[in-house]
Amino acid sequence: MTIEIDREEDGRWIAEVPDLPGVLAYGKSRDDAIAKVKALALRVLADRYDHGDEVPALQGVFALAA
Repeated sequence: MTIEIDREEDGRWIAEVPDLPGVLAYGKSRDDAIAKVKALALRVLADRYDHGDEVPALQGVFALAA
């Protein structure tokens, strides 16, 4: 899954997993935002799996967008 990351005007970092709508997280640093969005994505995937919902095929769990 690809992680897109950007820096907001106020200095916060935002990371998002486009393949999972709504999975985004803010952090004080780039690494903080990435760690938070990875944890959230894994929770969302686990919840989908537990409820029998479709889970996207995973090749490499995470990759950073260029």
